[in-house]
Amino acid sequence: MEKSLFHIASEKEIKEGKVTDVYFLRTLEILRAKKVDKWVKAEFIAKSLPGNWEWGVLAGIEEAVSLCKGMRIHLETMREGTFFRPYQPVMTIEGMYSQFVLYETALLGLICQASGIATQAARFRKLVNHRPIISFGARRMHPGLAPMIERNAFMGGCDGVAVVRSAELLGLEPSGTMPHSLILIFGDTVKAVEAFHEVIDKKIKRVALIDTLADEKFETIRVAEALGKDLFGVRLDTPGSRRGDFPRILEEVRWELDLRGFKDIKLFVSGGIDEASISDLNPYVDAYGIGTAISNAPVVDFSMDIIEIEGTPFCKRGKMGGGKQVLRCRKCHRDEIRPIPKKTQKGKKSCSCGGVFENLLESMIQDGEVLKSLPHPKEIRKYVLKQLPSFPI
Repeated sequence: MEKSLFHIASEKEIKEGKVTDVYFLRTLEILRAKKVDKWVKAEFIAKSLPGNWEWGVLAGIEEAVSLCKGMRIHLETMREGTFFRPYQPVMTIEGMYSQFVLYETALLGLICQASGIATQAARFRKLVNHRPIISFGARRMHPGLAPMIERNAFMGGCDGVAVVRSAELLGLEPSGTMPHSLILIFGDTVKAVEAFHEVIDKKIKRVALIDTLADEKFETIRVAEALGKDLFGVRLDTPGSRRGDFPRILEEVRWELDLRGFKDIKLFVSGGIDEASISDLNPYVDAYGIGTAISNAPVVDFSMDIIEIEGTPFCKRGKMGGGKQVLRCRKCHRDEIRPIPKKTQKGKKSCSCGGVFENLLESMIQDGEVLKSLPHPKEIRKYVLKQLPSFPI
């Protein structure tokens, strides 16, 4: 067998069930040897969310559906991009256990990391308000994961992504300014910025990196005077060891630009931006490049648990048995988790506020056939942004 160039599993290996914890493989071996197989329903829930998160953004559904396509199972999911809360089933899978026992590991991996990234991006989106955010964090992760990371960062609320392949898959132009290396090679910030201006397509906005060699305020003045109206913005990526009072540095830069008539030049910041820093930076910042805080977002700790066997509620301790509905009021966004009503029962459809409940779980796969077309990431992003005002941080 030819050795893989990178330490990642192929699509074929994932689809063949090779990315599984070994105890599932042994379970399947035992069930086959004993000729035991049962119709099972299992749900995917997170009992808690990282840090102080009160909600998450569900992501990874497109990949989960791709994995389950062709299996003789029934899959229900929340729509990708749906905001969810702890203990709410975001996905259920139903079928003979032998059909999906080998895929629990992969299915959890697909939604746990993607949902963490999308949620963190949505939190930043809410904190920065209208200001653009560019995903800069792919370099902190394995390159094989870059498209997944930036897809979910974009869906969660980022306005652009830096990696070329990620942007291609999203139907975007990649976003970025210039690296410190360009300035170091030229030995001078203005010379590097002028070379960028001469060579790079004019449709690319001129944003100068101004923290490489000298004081940010004076480098900004030099660059602004050199490019004049062609300069769209400056980016401060000031290292943490030299930052001191970063908002004060930005205030000085803004003051000096305005004083000289460069009121239209935008201020971009990047490097080590986290949630706690946003409120202090917002008064001065026009756009953010956010890297590690999004790409290394904490995963959402989903688990998959059996809740029914042969149509009868049956689960381990600490779980609630039986199939469930996750209902959300369209008016006040209050949620309720209820047992799936029997055919002879009618569930309450109206909320106490007068709004109408809708079930967030919908059928996605029946006997291997995908029932719904999967939306483009741009549509998912619109859906996330539409929900965002109703979910406070």
